[in-house]
Amino acid sequence: MASLSLLISTASHAIGPGGSQGDASASGNGQKIAAEVKISGVQTKVNGDPRTAKTGSLSPQDSNWTPPACWYEPKFSPKELKSLIEGLNSDKLFGAGALVSDTLKTYFQTNKYDDYNMAKQDKGMFWSAVVNPARKNDPKAMSCDRPPFWVDENDTPDEPLAVSPKILAEYAYDELPVPDTDIAMSPDGKQTVNLDTWVWLNKARFKPVSVTASLPGTGLSSTTTATPVALTLEPGTRDADLHPSSGECPISKSGGIGTPYSDEKKNQTPPCGITYLRSTNSTGPHHLKATLTWKISWKSTNGQGGDLPDGTFGTTTDVTVQEVQAINR
Repeated sequence: MASLSLLISTASHAIGPGGSQGDASASGNGQKIAAEVKISGVQTKVNGDPRTAKTGSLSPQDSNWTPPACWYEPKFSPKELKSLIEGLNSDKLFGAGALVSDTLKTYFQTNKYDDYNMAKQDKGMFWSAVVNPARKNDPKAMSCDRPPFWVDENDTPDEPLAVSPKILAEYAYDELPVPDTDIAMSPDGKQTVNLDTWVWLNKARFKPVSVTASLPGTGLSSTTTATPVALTLEPGTRDADLHPSSGECPISKSGGIGTPYSDEKKNQTPPCGITYLRSTNSTGPHHLKATLTWKISWKSTNGQGGDLPDGTFGTTTDVTVQEVQAINR
């Protein structure tokens, strides 16, 4: 069965989902054909401020969980599948000659379906395996090894990896446009031994973001939302005190993390920050890591929803610490 699935996967590069031709180009001798087709029909939309810059992907805090590497979705009508398989020019598309198309024809015509279910045209679809582009190098991407299978209209396939609202929500997890964790600090630039470093995040930039994933023609749609909840600081040296001592700065009721420094706060301890205890004259800069934790939730148009594993995304900043007698901010 796995080999049949691979054959279909290879063959489908000659034709796009829905039966349309991909953007194919052939070499002069007709022996090589390259085509670009959309792996999945799932579409995503970033909600809210389109200026939000994506600089990386969230890392799930649950190391045993990842978004799906592959799933099955409706892809071919009987006419489209028949046209695809019987229209293969094996000599040009494959080095295996007629073996590929003959194997596929045998399976769909005699072993499984009567003339590709042509009698059920417009009454269902063949579902086929697709790969999550963000997970294409994941070995799990090969786990969807079933050949295309028939699903009657309005039926739910008996297949755990069949596309569903939750799978769409998990797919959107990889598409969340989380910004780089750029922290603001005071003092800005070089730090000073035994002088508190105030750390905070820009509330205008670090706010909830969401992505809606949908599969046209199915009515399936889910929105996945990431909300910042805490900032974790790692000073890059043992010679430092953290504020708070855990290094975890929670989000405030106003939606901010940390507090911007101002002169009237000079005798206060920062709610989020670091006090470096030694200079970096002999060691070189410390690598201050700031990691933002995002709480992930999802909701579907059919009322389903829930939580997905929290995600984290961090940035490392080189910090130079100086030792001076007089302190001026």
